[in-house]
Amino acid sequence: MKSMKDFKIAIIGNKDQTTLMRLAGIDTYESIDEGDHDLRGKIRKTLTEFSRDRSIEIIMIPGNWMEHVTDIVQNIRRDKKVTTIVIDFPAHFDPEKRDVKGYYKAYTKNLIGFNVEI
Repeated sequence: MKSMKDFKIAIIGNKDQTTLMRLAGIDTYESIDEGDHDLRGKIRKTLTEFSRDRSIEIIMIPGNWMEHVTDIVQNIRRDKKVTTIVIDFPAHFDPEKRDVKGYYKAYTKNLIGFNVEI
């Protein structure tokens, strides 16, 4: 079993999001300008590249960008041979998700089928 040190995490996001995560120690990232004329295409291309990299096990993407890659994420989750987990994170404060712990608890249960308490 791998230790947490062996887990490679990647982030796809805007410059502020990737910079913050780089400060937290994530060194695999793609910064995409939200005003880019081909935002959807760049997000999809990056997610596809990251999901093919077997050293990356967790890919983070802003929740408001998930609409661009829903089909790719579904394919990743369906492929039982792939060990990559794609998670979305709140891109900004959303009053509907004030209970962050509850949100991610439900998200985890949906993703893996059971709750994880830490």
